[in-house]
Amino acid sequence: MNQQDRLATVFANKGKRAALIPYVTAGDPSPQATVPLMHALVEAGADVIELGVPFSDPMADGPVVQRATQRAIEKGVGLVHVLHMVQEFRRTNAVTPVVLMGYANPIERFGQEVFAQKAAEAGVDGVLVVDYPPEEMIDFARYLESAAVAPIFLLAPTSTEDRVKKVAKIARGYVYYVSLKGVTGSGNLDITDVEQRLAAIRQHLDIPLGVGFGIRDAESARRLGQVSDAVIIGSKLIETMEEAVAGASASGQDVDMAAVQAAKAWLGGIRQALN
Repeated sequence: MNQQDRLATVFANKGKRAALIPYVTAGDPSPQATVPLMHALVEAGADVIELGVPFSDPMADGPVVQRATQRAIEKGVGLVHVLHMVQEFRRTNAVTPVVLMGYANPIERFGQEVFAQKAAEAGVDGVLVVDYPPEEMIDFARYLESAAVAPIFLLAPTSTEDRVKKVAKIARGYVYYVSLKGVTGSGNLDITDVEQRLAAIRQHLDIPLGVGFGIRDAESARRLGQVSDAVIIGSKLIETMEEAVAGASASGQDVDMAAVQAAKAWLGGIRQALN
C-alpha cells in the first residue's frame, strides 16, 4: 500500500463517523517516547497521525505547541530525526497514515525534491507546510506527487474563494480547515459558522475536509465531527501530556510512560465521542 492509498483508505472506510487525527510534536515529551506515543494514539483510535516537525519559529502555533516544539529542539530533534521516527513506526504499522506538519525552512535546507523522496522512503503519507501558500507550492507539490506523498493545505475563515480554488487544484489526501482566526489552541468555536464555511469550501473541493484549532473536549469534537470529514486535535492533547509529565516528575515516576498513557486515555474519550 503506497502513501496516498493509506490516506484514501482511511477516508473511504470511515463510514459516517469523522476520522480522528491527533497532532503531536516529534521529540516531545522525548525522542525515545515519540514512536511509542504514535502507536498508543493508534490504539486509542487515531485514524491518521499528524507529526509536527520542530522549528524555531512556529508562527502558526499557540503557546502549548510552541512549548512542545522548544522541548523537542532542546533535545536535538530535527527533520532527519523525524523521518527516522516515521521509519521506525512503519516497522510495525504499515497501515496508519502519517502526515508531517511543519514549516518551509527545514525543507528548503534539505532540498524540496530530496526531501520528497526521503519522506516517501520513510513512509510519510502527506506533508503540510504552514508557510507554503499554493502559489509557491507548484514545484514542491509535483515532487511530492511523484513520490506518492500527498500535498496537504490549510484553509482558514479568511481564505478567499480564489485561494480555495487554487488549493483545490493541487491538494491531495485532505484539506485542513482552521476553524478559528489566530494560532493553535486559541479562541472559542462557532460550530454554525464552521459548518457554513465548510459548505462553501466543498463547492470547489472533492477531497475530505478536516477541522482543527480550538477543539478541547469530547463535546466540541463530536459536534465538529458531525459536519466535517475529520477532527484534528493538538494543543489539548499536548496539554494533557504536560500535566501527566508534571505529576510523574513530582512523584518520581517514568515521565515518558505517564505522558503516553495519559495521551492514550484522553484520545480514547474523543474517539468514543466521535463514534
